[in-house]
Amino acid sequence: MPLTHLLYLHGFRSSPRSMKARLVAARVQRDHPDLAWLAPALPPSPADAMAGVLAATAHWPAATSAVIGSSLGGFYARWVAARCGWRAVLLNPAAHPARDLARHIGEQTAWHDPAERFFFEPRFVDELRAMETDLAHAPRPTPDRLLAVVATGDEVLDWREMNAFAAGGTLRQVQGSDHALSDFDDHIDAVFGFLRG
Repeated sequence: MPLTHLLYLHGFRSSPRSMKARLVAARVQRDHPDLAWLAPALPPSPADAMAGVLAATAHWPAATSAVIGSSLGGFYARWVAARCGWRAVLLNPAAHPARDLARHIGEQTAWHDPAERFFFEPRFVDELRAMETDLAHAPRPTPDRLLAVVATGDEVLDWREMNAFAAGGTLRQVQGSDHALSDFDDHIDAVFGFLRG
């Protein structure tokens, strides 16, 4: 079935102004102008972020909706896809965000605007842990429902953990590159090819 609705979820300290979000938005505008497109700015609370996403997309049809997520947004994307029955594309997804972000409790700055600050609270780690439990009980992804683009050169996340997180789905292993997937231009055709398929 054709894709009609597409959601993009950014990562920790990131925003809809990230390079990948802007490239996806430009591709939607250029090649898929009829696609309903949403790339929200996510609050630091995972529970609030996902409640907002579910409310904003409640009317989206499961069969023709998809989500793309990067880093923490990739973890969110798999959670949303499992809950809503959508297809998902994970870009260097955070496999164990509760563990990894426990080190970041306290005041944080936004990546795209260092003047923008937020406080990452201990309860947010608990919210992530609850979501990880949800995913542990979710059905295993299948190759036609999930695509993961994983860079072995990611300096933030372990590519082996990311591969395990996406097990069952289609894996596009990138040799080298980095956490930001600075070469995302080389992969965006494959992303939209998967979403159209």
